[in-house]
Amino acid sequence: MEKRENVDEVVVVMVPFYGQGHLNQFLHLACLISSYGLPIYYVSLPTYNNLIKLRANALNPSELSKIHFHDLPAPDLTAPPTTIPSASKIPDHYLSQPLWNSCVLLREPIASFLADISSKARRVVVIHDPFTAYNVQDFASLPNAESYLLGGNSCFETYCSHICPALGLPIPLEADLLKRLPSTEGTFNDDIFKHLAPFQYQYMGKRSGDIHNTSPLIEGGSAFIDSMAQLVNAQNIKQWAIGPILPTKLDHHSTKENECLDWLNKQPPRSVLFVSFGTSTEFSDEQINELAMGLELSKQKFIWVLRDADKGYVLPGKSRRLELPEGFEERVKGVQGLVVRGWAPQPEILAHPSTGGFMSHCGWNSCIESITIGMPMAAWPMHSDQPKNGFLVTDILKTGLIVREWAKHKELVTASTIENVVRKLMASEEGDEVRKRAQKLGESVRQSREKGGVSRIQLDSFIAHITR
Repeated sequence: MEKRENVDEVVVVMVPFYGQGHLNQFLHLACLISSYGLPIYYVSLPTYNNLIKLRANALNPSELSKIHFHDLPAPDLTAPPTTIPSASKIPDHYLSQPLWNSCVLLREPIASFLADISSKARRVVVIHDPFTAYNVQDFASLPNAESYLLGGNSCFETYCSHICPALGLPIPLEADLLKRLPSTEGTFNDDIFKHLAPFQYQYMGKRSGDIHNTSPLIEGGSAFIDSMAQLVNAQNIKQWAIGPILPTKLDHHSTKENECLDWLNKQPPRSVLFVSFGTSTEFSDEQINELAMGLELSKQKFIWVLRDADKGYVLPGKSRRLELPEGFEERVKGVQGLVVRGWAPQPEILAHPSTGGFMSHCGWNSCIESITIGMPMAAWPMHSDQPKNGFLVTDILKTGLIVREWAKHKELVTASTIENVVRKLMASEEGDEVRKRAQKLGESVRQSREKGGVSRIQLDSFIAHITR
């Protein structure tokens, strides 16, 4: 690493977990902080640093060029097993044993990097993921370093799913909403909470603060954000809700040629449903067939990103090719729909004037993008935080429609169900009302990022704190 001339500056070090949603959120925050003139180091394995740069469609190249991507040495995966036990499959993206082993084995090189950079800076600010707390623990031995946790979920989901059950607190919702609130059954693999999460969480106690990718506007009010803050106030852990953590400008203009944007340019306004389920969703062949038939029967235009879940790139494996019903692509191509098997520029697609709806797994990044752009959602949660996120969108914010209730998450979603939801969202009075609410909320959220807005005030406060 090159020696820096100014030893008085504040240096920010970002240490994400390997999941695409984690990598993406950390990169967006890195760019936001960099806009204040602070040097940023994004620390990960070379494979993930390269991957996130390739997938950073919505970021301006000039913003990306300000980030220093520091490549960690690849760990020796033939080393003895770590203290983390083997985890089962759901989702593979987060729980594969080599992925977790490699993550834990990076403590030493990260400690070395922090020690080196701390000798050349007035203050080192480490921003880490809940699942990299172990990796960064050695910051506490440095006299000029402090750490902050960047949470990847909504405060609503975190408080309802984890904090209330753990502390025996009632969930602060009206009776009608509480009755419909999705349960946590089937949302997480047991190994996360029995082994993996506690292993990481025990190293969080020395952090100075928490950063939340949300705001009162996004949460339907400040109740859950305030409740989170009250729990950590006694520990002198500061809180900032600076969301949405997204590129400073979201639009559909891109300097790169892209088949999705080219196709959208030829479609009527708000006529296209964007269908994408993130990087950790695995559909059965039967479910793919039902989804294909449902989209075709709906007679609504669509772009469908058809990819299997990322498998983790520490030990890369061949992804399964998802097969569609015979003749489906030929029937819809160029007329009704576009099937994309590679990476798609989701923020630009959502921001395009021809896009009128978003069928999503309700990962928090996708929810944040949809809410900020003002795009109504067809919510189809798959696992993890997604059922609560979907509930927030459909039942609290009322900016989406549910595809399948979580209580029926083990059941096949039929083509007729998908057809009906798509038509309702894209071509009905109820869908129009949902769209109006989504657009109104999106406008408010975007304004909150401007000077004097609630999110901008929070971000300015965080920057003032770390540069004090």
